[in-house]
Amino acid sequence: MIFGHNTNLKIGDATFHVQTEDRGETHALVDTVVYYRGRVLHRRTNAYFDLLPLNEDRLQALRLRLEDQHRTVIEDIKSGGLQLAIPPEMLKEAEQKAAGPTAQANTAGAPDAGTLSLELTNANSWLTGRQAKLQVTVREGSGAAVSGAQLRVEIEGSEKGEAIQAQTGPEGQAQIEFEMPRITGSPAALVIHAVNHAAKGQLRFALRTKPRVA
Repeated sequence: MIFGHNTNLKIGDATFHVQTEDRGETHALVDTVVYYRGRVLHRRTNAYFDLLPLNEDRLQALRLRLEDQHRTVIEDIKSGGLQLAIPPEMLKEAEQKAAGPTAQANTAGAPDAGTLSLELTNANSWLTGRQAKLQVTVREGSGAAVSGAQLRVEIEGSEKGEAIQAQTGPEGQAQIEFEMPRITGSPAALVIHAVNHAAKGQLRFALRTKPRVA
């Protein structure tokens, strides 16, 4: 299977979320999206029709291409080669939060109603055979860890529609272990949902069964 990459990148006072995924052989696209507080600021897409049909060697080449695209976008952001325009209203909201208790007097103690950022910290090693072990971190748009967030894991395209439930600990982290169900439909995906009061977030990875070698 090929999985995506997710990275939280802090530049100054802003935290960006960079997500790269393979969109599957039907689309043959490697897609990288840069988010700020749930808003898409940049998208970079490259086709890999030259690698089709996939075999073992081409699958490895695709994995390397996906990793390289993810790393290149991060390097472009760090170097300033990729300028990300944050909407003014979102900057104003961030400035108000940074101003301290006075600016937030009317909302003190209230949860941030917005988008949560999810990171699968073991994205390249979460599946061994049929045993899945997800290490998930949930953060607010500001980058602060979210304790007590409710997690729900689903495997779309599987023979079992049951969801796995979990909750983040004090550091915003959770470990979720389960046996992978048999994939019967396409497209298949690992989907992780997070909810904390009014704030929500989702992380989605396309899944592909390794092709059989004749």
